[in-house]
Amino acid sequence: MKYDQCKTCRRLGQKLFLKGDRCFSPKCAMVRRAYAPGPQKKRRGGNPSEYKKSLEEKQTLKKWYGLSERQFKRYVKETLEKMGKVDDVSAELIRRLEKRLDNVIFRLGFAKSRVMARQLVSHSYFLINGKPVNIASYQVQKDDIISLKENKKTKGIFKELSAELKRKEIPAWLSLNQEKLEAKTIGEPSLDEVKPPAEISLIFEFYSR
Repeated sequence: MKYDQCKTCRRLGQKLFLKGDRCFSPKCAMVRRAYAPGPQKKRRGGNPSEYKKSLEEKQTLKKWYGLSERQFKRYVKETLEKMGKVDDVSAELIRRLEKRLDNVIFRLGFAKSRVMARQLVSHSYFLINGKPVNIASYQVQKDDIISLKENKKTKGIFKELSAELKRKEIPAWLSLNQEKLEAKTIGEPSLDEVKPPAEISLIFEFYSR
């Protein structure tokens, strides 16, 4: 289902960088129209309700990772089931979301957005430990080798990839060989490094109601 990603950012009141390069340009909707879409009604005073705040946090993180409600809810519920078994459930949720293959491809700079990364994964552009994987939700593990298929390297979308990768800041838990277009997971994602645009505790509250 298609949706206007720019309206999503405007509605939530912050940049979620859903459109790659466009988000860093003057064409970004949050630069030109930094207000919610639709008729501009006079705002009422007072603070938003606790429910509304938790709903907005949930929507923000869900849209940031480009997941459906069903997918996102499953990640949250499975994480909540580990309550008491992990040191920090907020960090655990982010670890699971960050280790999705589509997110890893985006983080490595092979795609300009998570939407594009998901499309590349679904079209079998990548190998995990030498074997093709076309499941966006696939969870990478430590020491996995992620590589771009040899016959895909000449595709037009990768024409300027080498130059773009030199400017890309790669997360500390990933190691990238820019010449081979090959990466390795060398650690685990951390909450401090990811800096998600939402308050995770409120998301757990939302689904615990």
